[in-house]
Amino acid sequence: MPRFIPYDHNQSTMLVINFKDQLQAGTFEFALNHLIETQLDLSIFHPRFHNDDTGRPAYNPAVLLKIILFAYSKGITSSREIQWCCETNVIFKALSCDSVPHFTTIASFVSSRPLRSYLNRFF
Repeated sequence: MPRFIPYDHNQSTMLVINFKDQLQAGTFEFALNHLIETQLDLSIFHPRFHNDDTGRPAYNPAVLLKIILFAYSKGITSSREIQWCCETNVIFKALSCDSVPHFTTIASFVSSRPLRSYLNRFF
């Protein structure tokens, strides 16, 4: 009878992932990340935040914009599913630098007036 190396799907492992390495040149996610980080002025979103002295630090609008636009490019429009992708998908993790915004934060950002007016300039 042949012998095989045993395997078990019911196990955990620790993986070392460099998120920058996951965004390969020539891919949409690389271009999206580069565009948002270096070319776009996102200061239109800053007046929305009032936590200079107190309160929890907010998610950077660049991170939210990256994960939302990437999700939309994949046909994902549900804020709950976008949150799940940030928890489980390595490209979403790379774009968000391993942050996982709550689905209500994502939905609030999508429905915000600054985002709609910002996107209307391009589309």
